[in-house]
Amino acid sequence: MSSSSPTRILALSLILAAAAAGLAVAQDLHPSRRPSPMGLARTHVDDAYVSITYSRPYKRGRDNIFGTAESGALVPFGKVWRTGANEATQLTATRDVLLGGQRLPAGTYSVFSTPGADSWKIHLNSRLGLNGTAARNPETGEFEDAYSAENNVLELEVAPGSLAEEVDQFTISFEDQEDGSVHMVWRWITTEIRVPVASAG
Repeated sequence: MSSSSPTRILALSLILAAAAAGLAVAQDLHPSRRPSPMGLARTHVDDAYVSITYSRPYKRGRDNIFGTAESGALVPFGKVWRTGANEATQLTATRDVLLGGQRLPAGTYSVFSTPGADSWKIHLNSRLGLNGTAARNPETGEFEDAYSAENNVLELEVAPGSLAEEVDQFTISFEDQEDGSVHMVWRWITTEIRVPVASAG
């Protein structure tokens, strides 16, 4: 046996350890193992296909989800929210659609929102790949605020509704209405947000 065998054994051990660590990280990042699992909502509006990919946080015993910053709310009023958890929520439309009566060009957008007691603002933003409202700085490796209102392609203001029963896990759905229209609906705890979605013609 050559004198280099111990070195080779050490190198092999380090490689195996690194591989095991990488596998552990990969498992932690797997969507099925995330504390806030992935969700998908989709619909057809005439010849347009509209989908939303998002993460679904749970209440997890937290009593103060939407509220003032002074009250320690998880999602403070007046602060831009990723509209879910983990990566920013994304909406894709294969054709132009009307969102809340405003024209949204076909494409994929990040969906942000600014909650309020009496009014919510919804922002469709052209910047993709954000972790919440942040992006990793390649030079420092740190996450930095990267959301900019300058990249908003559409902004809506809607009045929040109130639910009689709590919804424990954040949910986005598309729901058909009796008049033939479609609503995009967000629900969490006792808050409900509704936005009409229609063909742009």
